Amino acid sequence: MQRRQLPPWSEFQQLSPAEKVESWSQGEGRLWHCLHAKQFDRKFLDGLYELTNIIRSLSKARAGSLFLQSLLPHKRAMLYFMQPSTRTYLSFKTACEILGIRTSDVRDASTSSEVKGETFEDTIRTFSSYFEFIIMRHSGEGMAELAAHCLDTSDRSVPVLNAGSGKDQHPTQALLDVYTLRRSFESCGGLEGKTILFAGDLLRGRTVRSLARLLTLFPGVKIVFASPEKFRMKDDVLAILRASGTSYVETTDFLGHLKDADAIYMTRVQDEHDNKDGTKSEKSFPEFSLRAEHLDILKPHCAIMHPLPRRDELAVEIDNNPRAKYWRQERNGMWTRAALIAHISGVDREIFAYWSELCRQAHHTAETKR
Repeated sequence: MQRRQLPPWSEFQQLSPAEKVESWSQGEGRLWHCLHAKQFDRKFLDGLYELTNIIRSLSKARAGSLFLQSLLPHKRAMLYFMQPSTRTYLSFKTACEILGIRTSDVRDASTSSEVKGETFEDTIRTFSSYFEFIIMRHSGEGMAELAAHCLDTSDRSVPVLNAGSGKDQHPTQALLDVYTLRRSFESCGGLEGKTILFAGDLLRGRTVRSLARLLTLFPGVKIVFASPEKFRMKDDVLAILRASGTSYVETTDFLGHLKDADAIYMTRVQDEHDNKDGTKSEKSFPEFSLRAEHLDILKPHCAIMHPLPRRDELAVEIDNNPRAKYWRQERNGMWTRAALIAHISGVDREIFAYWSELCRQAHHTAETKR
């Protein structure tokens, strides 16, 4: 990507959401950076869903796996994780490996020159000197956007993928969550018209903020936000729901809404943000916990999800119930993030062409056997 004519960071922050989203794209519906859930429309989600399914299928066979690994072996990715992570880190790393991308990481600021006083911007530009992708998680809100702006106003812009920023956004988690929901409802009418129950710390859970925005793209979806009063969803997300006409309810009665839920999205208390926002947290809230005895209340097709890690809010006795989707949700992150990277790099065209040829050959073989 060539250097872009963007205003200084202080002015860029004042741009409208539409203007920001445009600056993060390559044009013609193709992302360059992946920073915020507002970048995704329904057409993008549908295309990524199809691509994710294809990558998932190809990876199960040796020939398909080797084909995927041949696509980007000349590329390198930096995993810059300034917050603890297991699932997001490993799924991004594995997603890169699926496509043949080599990875390096910085997972502790004490091992970086930032401890010597190097600025965040200089650190990011250093990464861009060695890598074609920067995948970053940071405790500060808006830091992924700042990294993208820094590179877009330099002579070497590389894609920045937001793997979680403060309490604000987790766009790739939202992508895998929507994928998991759509897969779960394939045999019962799709995601449209379903009731999704969110429970727990909704004030500081960046996963629910990103996912709630994407649910507005599916007609008829109803959302229930069940949380302790002090952990209610912020009004900026509620305003998005109102503007889109998406039906929602706020409640402190979690158990009372279980029987109507088509999906339950559990979250833990985000107490890593204590002492930063002045909110002191209990470790868990028993009245917002899902237990094995609640399973009889749930619909037969209800999808139980959790971004993990969990504490006491989700009983381990539920793990082997067929409605428990959180381990599959975790695995779906690998496929979805591989699809996202393929989309950004443009090799999705090669994947679709390869798959189309496989399908043509399979059809031809089936016809000759008749």
